[in-house]
Amino acid sequence: MEGRLFLISVWCGVYSQALRHVFRRAHLQNVWMTVLFNSLFWATVGVILGMLRASYLTGGEFQFKYSMSFALLGLLLGSTLGYFRGQDREKRDRLLRDNLEWADTGFSAILLASVVMFFVVQAFKIPSGSMRMTFVEGDHLFVNKFIYGVPIPFSKQKLFPFKKVKKSDIVIFRYPSKDKSNIHYGKDFIKRVVALEGQAVEIRNKVLYIDGTPQEEPYKQHKDPDIIHPPHKIDDFQTNWEQGGFEGYNGNFIRDNFGPVVIPPGHVMVLGDNRDGSFDSRFWGPLDLASIKGKAWVLYWPFSRFKLVH
Repeated sequence: MEGRLFLISVWCGVYSQALRHVFRRAHLQNVWMTVLFNSLFWATVGVILGMLRASYLTGGEFQFKYSMSFALLGLLLGSTLGYFRGQDREKRDRLLRDNLEWADTGFSAILLASVVMFFVVQAFKIPSGSMRMTFVEGDHLFVNKFIYGVPIPFSKQKLFPFKKVKKSDIVIFRYPSKDKSNIHYGKDFIKRVVALEGQAVEIRNKVLYIDGTPQEEPYKQHKDPDIIHPPHKIDDFQTNWEQGGFEGYNGNFIRDNFGPVVIPPGHVMVLGDNRDGSFDSRFWGPLDLASIKGKAWVLYWPFSRFKLVH
């Protein structure tokens, strides 16, 4: 989302400079130039509204159909309004100057928003029930983006980390897949860190063991009383797991009896608190620390559930 907002802010800057050029060349101010610039202005507004609606409905995931639908509506509205108001010189001048003022405001405000979202804090909506009852579908969170380090644009590196990722942290991350055909590609997930690099992990009959010790997890829940056992011994479990070999539907047989595995360097293991209904590290493998975008910070909506996330 923050990357797209940055591009929109750049577009607003280009638009405002082009419109200033029109004002400097008085002969360019005519009906069709008004139609062009006003339609571009409202199409941009449409793209922003489409992104906001998609973000509200999907928790941050970009939806091309929303942005394009709103953009086309904006294009139609802007061209119609530009044509009729462009007939009168005074109205035409007022319309274009209003567009210029809003474009300048959009450039600075959207640029600031994209910077804040990339480096400081970002809103996130819980998209599924995998974290029940810690979070439920529709909860809105603020995500601390700098606590694990200030991200460097166009890089997986981070500077000046305030703290390291630790066990029990609830983290937001980009789904760890480079395959664009994967239905989860590019989506943001939220899970709880249960094990760090070098630790041995095993699940026996729904009980999580770290380095051979059963874990007390007061936050987790199991809605399904049945315990699933693998139908046969799985050869080279570690390699299969690291390569995402259990990601498919048939991999559900390792839900309640998993491992043992050792978390590879530079990775952690994350699970949903709703263990019987979570698509997590058991299935798609260890999570690269570089994929973590931030830590859940504040549940701010609905206000009745407001809390700091620990």
